[in-house]
Amino acid sequence: MPIVQQGSINTTALVVPDLYVQIVPPQNLVLNGVPTNIVGIVGTASWGPVGQPSIIATMTDYASIFGPLIARKYDMGTQIATAVQQGASNFRCVRVTDGTDTSATLTLPGTSFTLVALYTGSLGNRIAISLGTGSQAGSWRLTLSLPGLQPEVFDNIMGTGASFWTNLAAAINTGTGLQRGPSQLVVANAGGTSTSVTALSTTFAIGTPGSDGAGTASAATLIGSDVVPRQGMYALRGQGCSIGLLADADDSSQWTTQAAFGLQEGLYMILTGPAADNIANAVAVKQAVGLDTYACKLMFGDWIWWNDQVNATLRLVSPQGFVAGRLANLSPEQSSLNKPLYSVVGTQKSGAPGTTQQASYASADLGVLLAAGIDVIANPQPAGSFWGVRGGHNSSSNAATNGDNYTRLTNYIAATLASGMGQYVGQVINQSLFRRIRATQLSFLQAMLSQGLLGSTDGSLPFSVICDASNNPATRTGLGYVQSDAQVQYQAINEKFIVNIEGGQTVQVQSQVLPGTPGSLNA
Repeated sequence: MPIVQQGSINTTALVVPDLYVQIVPPQNLVLNGVPTNIVGIVGTASWGPVGQPSIIATMTDYASIFGPLIARKYDMGTQIATAVQQGASNFRCVRVTDGTDTSATLTLPGTSFTLVALYTGSLGNRIAISLGTGSQAGSWRLTLSLPGLQPEVFDNIMGTGASFWTNLAAAINTGTGLQRGPSQLVVANAGGTSTSVTALSTTFAIGTPGSDGAGTASAATLIGSDVVPRQGMYALRGQGCSIGLLADADDSSQWTTQAAFGLQEGLYMILTGPAADNIANAVAVKQAVGLDTYACKLMFGDWIWWNDQVNATLRLVSPQGFVAGRLANLSPEQSSLNKPLYSVVGTQKSGAPGTTQQASYASADLGVLLAAGIDVIANPQPAGSFWGVRGGHNSSSNAATNGDNYTRLTNYIAATLASGMGQYVGQVINQSLFRRIRATQLSFLQAMLSQGLLGSTDGSLPFSVICDASNNPATRTGLGYVQSDAQVQYQAINEKFIVNIEGGQTVQVQSQVLPGTPGSLNA
């Protein structure tokens, strides 16, 4: 009684009399939507791997991998911090350098035993070393510590003279067992040391200092290269991000490069103009570089005053992190328009905190910016006096595609189909295949409808899927082609809400029954 998977035997050519049990897979592949809250951020840092995406959920995670945020331009931690304050909690972070970064190095006093910080960056200068008596008799214990991280303890290192230093280097580089793996702070080299062991306590501050490689960083540095191993923005390929930003990359010559990457990867790239920009210049620059695509959201160069609690200072930072964090904390059919932003102290337009200047955008200013495909953070909003994104638009000039919701919902649907429909490749083309393809897409779209991601104003079904002989003639299927055609109607965003009121002593009011009163339907 063989038990086989369907399709693994030819059921029209069986010879041996027997019971054949075939396992038939489910006929409808169920699609689960891809995440829409992953934010890819590229910038500089004082510690951590370079060009390798790291998963970050909180600022504690960030500090443990990349060190504290630094009060300087292109700092990755600053953008993550402002995004976290909007509710974002899922990041893919890529550190970049200008190529001048170095690792802190220390040679233990009186020896040739050398320790090199595992990563480049100035944070390595704060590594502390303590060598003392171990738990077992005749052994030694080395403790490595870095502020904000758990100390690393290498205990019961045995030996004398050269053998001890060799054993110590091996313990640091390979670990001492399952409970104590290799150091995540330093790499050791015994250097032929044979001197006697003595207790010591020191820091990397007395050695050769490490550097961040951020002094000459630029927008081009953050763009990086698309050659393996990829660097900068291109290291975000295949990371599943739905939103991306290059920290403080205000160089307009790099905007279209980011736009192209956003189209390729299905990322909503958040761009920014330079600090203290003016409206006329912003519009002219955008037109000059030819940025006109739904793949990007260009924020006006009215930078944000933000309270940096780590560095205990009030700083001027780009609006990117605020916007990316807010979008990441919204369902993809939503717009950033009229949604509160948190921890905004003020903007360059509104005036530095503590001053008497109180300026806001006139309707004419907003009209020029939004008509040009440039969004801005402003206060007040239609719903009240709070900080928020004023337009909810991307950089496209096409009114049918210039909403946040269009970019995010389109990318979401496309990414979900790309992640799940590939299972049908390689299957036999017949009516059953058509039916299963259509059923899979319909079930996904129906799920979106039931959860409010799709809808219509008249209650009609806002989607259709065709996959049958009508769009798959034999001349095409004979060549191995199968085509599925879907139409999906998105829900529009209420941007211009018109409330008409007619008042006056000559107005004739049509009689109405208010809800809740006797005789009404809702009484």
